Amino acid sequence: MRENRQPIRALLILTAIAVGAIALFMTLNARGQWDFILSFRGTKVLTLVLVAYAIAVSTVLFQTISHNRILTPSIMGFDQLYILIQTSLVFTIGSAGLTALDPRLMFAINVGAMVVFSTALYRWLFSGSSRSLHLLVLVGIAFGVLFRSLSGFMQRIIDPNEFVVLQDRLFANFNTINSELLAVAIATILMASIVGWRLMHAFDVLALGRESAINLGVNHNRAVSIILVLVSVLVSVSTALVGPVAFFGLLVANLAYEIAGTHKHRFILPVAVLIAIICLVGGQLILERIFAFDTALSIVIEFVGGIVFLALLTRGAAR
Repeated sequence: MRENRQPIRALLILTAIAVGAIALFMTLNARGQWDFILSFRGTKVLTLVLVAYAIAVSTVLFQTISHNRILTPSIMGFDQLYILIQTSLVFTIGSAGLTALDPRLMFAINVGAMVVFSTALYRWLFSGSSRSLHLLVLVGIAFGVLFRSLSGFMQRIIDPNEFVVLQDRLFANFNTINSELLAVAIATILMASIVGWRLMHAFDVLALGRESAINLGVNHNRAVSIILVLVSVLVSVSTALVGPVAFFGLLVANLAYEIAGTHKHRFILPVAVLIAIICLVGGQLILERIFAFDTALSIVIEFVGGIVFLALLTRGAAR
């Protein structure tokens, strides 16, 4: 009972901070019609919460099955696939045609392509006799390099004016929110969460390793395959909503382990989600109210996340 006090205390404190950040974001410097203000800011907050949830959960689960605290789902090439999709569309139909596309169709293309890619990759590598997760990661890295090379080739030969428009789509954007995508995103994340909740009992066992999980009665290959598909769905939804964010999941996942002081997923997952909400909502609040959009939140997140990544590598090398 004593070992549960720290994560419970952390959950209570983080919940209070997250609620406070959301309340301040909704009300601070609010002038004009409250109906419009609450609707506009509420849509942005809901999007930030969805992205925070998707990134935090997908990163924690991916680190659980890979048994590595410095890996994130972006290592599988999801970010580069998103960049390749955007670059291919600008290359084929132009920036005007891309802008004219229905946002829901664009969302379906991004999510569908990422899920199909990940599912095909998992089935291909996990259908053999080796079923190696490390091989899966290495192949994912190789595909990421391939996607980056194809994107770079097309970006070098497209019109410079088209490239300027493309650049805006290649970085995470937390300022421009498309409310038409929220309903689809909520439904997708909800379905993935229901499937993940049914596997909650296996998360702590999977963290012990393949042999231990099998000895304790868990169908390791089936559980890992389902979790990998869930991770791909969550990552694809967050990427389709705001764009690629490489190091944010690494940041919140490792902070969650440090703050919670436990490896039990019933504590780690909500702590990671709350930290992600605080970072996104609180960060956006500071940028909008103090810096007046003089810098992008994604730049700050990637900078801090990169520092955490280097610190983890250095600490691992020191050991």
